[in-house]
Amino acid sequence: MKRLFFVLFILFIIALSGCGGGPIAAGSITTTTTTSVTPSADNYTWTAQTSAGSRNWNSIASSSDGTSLAASVYGGYIYTSTNSGSTWSVKSAAGSRSWYSIASSSDGTKLAAAVYVGYIYTSADSGSTWTAQTSAGSRSWYSIASSSDGTKLAAVDYGGYIYTSADSGSTWTAQTSAGSRSWYSIASSSDGTKLAAVDYGGYIYASTNSGSSWTAQTSAGIENWKSITSSSDATVLVAAVYSGYIYISTNSGSTWTAQTNVGTGNWHSIATSPDGTAFAATVYGGYIYTSKDSGSTWITQTNAGSRNWYSIVLSSYGTKFAAVDYGGYIYTGTSNY
Repeated sequence: MKRLFFVLFILFIIALSGCGGGPIAAGSITTTTTTSVTPSADNYTWTAQTSAGSRNWNSIASSSDGTSLAASVYGGYIYTSTNSGSTWSVKSAAGSRSWYSIASSSDGTKLAAAVYVGYIYTSADSGSTWTAQTSAGSRSWYSIASSSDGTKLAAVDYGGYIYTSADSGSTWTAQTSAGSRSWYSIASSSDGTKLAAVDYGGYIYASTNSGSSWTAQTSAGIENWKSITSSSDATVLVAAVYSGYIYISTNSGSTWTAQTNVGTGNWHSIATSPDGTAFAATVYGGYIYTSKDSGSTWITQTNAGSRNWYSIVLSSYGTKFAAVDYGGYIYTGTSNY
């Protein structure tokens, strides 16, 4: 009788541990990973586009479908691709310059590029020929943005003003109402009427009338803002802080939420899909991070490597990525799901 009781007791202990131990452990794992960066890159394929060479790449732009790409080299030329980055052509007509930023129309035919301590250049034929837009002046251009049709342009002068153009760059207006600041990055809605710009060591500023007037988005605070991106209607804005967090606004900048789930980093560039649901962000001297659910979860793109990522773009559906490594190669990424 004692032996039977002992056997039944052992079986009871085994059954109890099987019911409690496994599910509790699995539940704990799920809970701790829902708000952390996913360390897997299995859903993405990244390719180093070595045909373009290893250069001081510092900016890249894309057509909406990700087929046409344009990238600029600091102290070099502009390069374009018409096959999603598989092959590249050097656009020497624009000259070898201190290119700092480049923007593209949705179809990739109209390009606008800014020179640090120089002029803004525009092209209406996918980069074959270029025009120096001297009316904007020779300035410390840091960033340039374009409407989807390439008609409306906006550019920032680091230590100066924001400038806008409504005629593809032929004439420019200094938007003095925003003030002279350490402007670092600017983003535009698809129609060019809504703009957002970041002041490094200051606030985020937003405009709803093509730059005529601006509002400081003080709720986001004073930060070392490095990059900003916008959904097509500018409802969703995403801004990145160098040595800080990524911030997201879903109401055109009125309120902001720090994405503490992805952590702090030397964020250098950020991009979003037109609908504002897919994001891609780069860390200078680190990894690329992507999100497909409006920032709820992030994937560390370890397959792309830890590099001096300077700029990143993604296609309209968030399935194609292109990023540049300063002092390295251009990389393209494709979502496998």
